[in-house]
Amino acid sequence: MSDRPFLRIGYLYPDVMNLYGDRGNAIALKRRCEARGIEAEVVPIGLGEPFDARSVDILLIGGGQDREQRRVAADLQEKGPTIRAAAEEGFPMLAVCGGFQLFGHRYVDHTGEVIPGIGVFDMETRHPGLRADRCIGDIVVESPFGELAGFENHGGRTYLAPGQEPLGRVVRGFGNNGEDGTEGARRGNAIGTYLHGSVLPKNPVLADALIAAALRRRYGDSAELPPLDDRYEAMAHAAAVRTAERRARPARGAGRRA
Repeated sequence: MSDRPFLRIGYLYPDVMNLYGDRGNAIALKRRCEARGIEAEVVPIGLGEPFDARSVDILLIGGGQDREQRRVAADLQEKGPTIRAAAEEGFPMLAVCGGFQLFGHRYVDHTGEVIPGIGVFDMETRHPGLRADRCIGDIVVESPFGELAGFENHGGRTYLAPGQEPLGRVVRGFGNNGEDGTEGARRGNAIGTYLHGSVLPKNPVLADALIAAALRRRYGDSAELPPLDDRYEAMAHAAAVRTAERRARPARGAGRRA
């Protein structure tokens, strides 16, 4: 048996919640682990399959349209108590777009139908109606992890409850709702965001934060994450930022706090 460090990456509903290439987040995590000599396995967790926080080290869920969110919502409710408990204990997670919305308390769609969430983040999402413009385009965010860049495309507007920490503040683009300057949410090592693209390949600092948290949980606080040569990732990140500066609107309400 190998004595190399080992991590398992759980991917919720990979065949359903994979909008705009969010599968690339799992690929990026696996690649960055293996480049450091850390064995990594991506474990799909489908409909009807249980989530056991002891069997994986990182949890991912990608984006999906309203019909995909409805398709997984009941199953996610069954997994919800276990996922919430894991988040409270510092389990590293990444929830993107539709998955991010379902990690809040609820998503109210354009018809008024309520799709229940699991409450990892203290927030709700509401769709303002089909006549409203979508929040779509390139986006740049200031965060505790540094500058993040990606692409957003969502009709729902997410509103954080008082005290819920955002992932960051919007520099360019819309973010959670296009009004208050917030983007995403963060609870311990659980991260929610609207950034597609996929987000981790062009934002390696975020990928490494998830890997480092997983290593500390499995191997203790002394676990180290050696740096990698990220010249190509840095080029992709810089290109995404330049694109946003050309195309995306300056953030509104960037001076407010949720």
